[in-house]
Amino acid sequence: MTNLIDPKSIPIQNNLPKRKPEWLKVRLPASDGYSRLKKLMRENNLHTVCEEAMCPNIGECWHRGTATFLLMGDICTRSCGFCHIKTGRPPALDEDEPRRVAESVATMNLNHCVLTSVNRDELPDGGAHIFANTIREIRQRLSHCTIEVLIPDFKGDGDALQKVMDARPEILNHNAETVPRLYRTVRPQANYQRSLKVLAMAREMDPGTITKTGIMVGLGETKEEVLAVMRDLRDNNVDILTIGQYLRPSSLYLPIYRYVHPDEFQEFHDVGMAMGFRWVESGPLVRSSYHAEGQAKAMAIPARQLST
Repeated sequence: MTNLIDPKSIPIQNNLPKRKPEWLKVRLPASDGYSRLKKLMRENNLHTVCEEAMCPNIGECWHRGTATFLLMGDICTRSCGFCHIKTGRPPALDEDEPRRVAESVATMNLNHCVLTSVNRDELPDGGAHIFANTIREIRQRLSHCTIEVLIPDFKGDGDALQKVMDARPEILNHNAETVPRLYRTVRPQANYQRSLKVLAMAREMDPGTITKTGIMVGLGETKEEVLAVMRDLRDNNVDILTIGQYLRPSSLYLPIYRYVHPDEFQEFHDVGMAMGFRWVESGPLVRSSYHAEGQAKAMAIPARQLST
């Protein structure tokens, strides 16, 4: 099952160019590093958000040996209007997955690892224990590796979030995705205030964790609305912000309202840094984990010890 969007509910930009602008063109993935990483994922029966979400940076990132592991399968219980990941009824949890992910991370000898997941709203804890177990399994094998988790909102369940925070990830990421006005269309089963609450709770539960979020532009939001979201995020002490261009996976998904020029992305970066974000990654091809390892290295984030 895929996400189906009612085209009548979406604002259309009639002046959108027929072709993508030059700044959105990327090379097709074709390198030895890409092939090795793809082979490793298939051998271990693992998923990556790079593939499932059709990330435009897959060639660049996989060539460098960097990937974002997608936990708990490739079927999501939600139907966000922008996301290429399949929607439907997921299979039973694979409780051995954390071990296999950790062994792959060790094989790659990563300095920084990014873990994300589909939404699993049918589970009592939303799958939070899978995140926690994966973090601990990685730490048992690779003590120098810093770990970034990109989590769902767990329906605002503080106990579920606490399970993840107790495993002490270095970076806790939860994406706001868009401006409040567009939530009903872009994230129909999510809530803007709930996402802000998740980020705030994470900081309260573990003040030593770096918090991070990301938004997309080009969906019909105004610049003023983007700036308002940025202020809300800083009011909740979010450290890292990513801003990227929404790209439509197919005609079944939300249409692109406009292509945002690189100069505007630079403006968002500059304003965000002036607001007090510790890092702003803003550009047309930026995604949640784009240059994540470089961010962690530049911010000198130390690896934490194994939690019990």
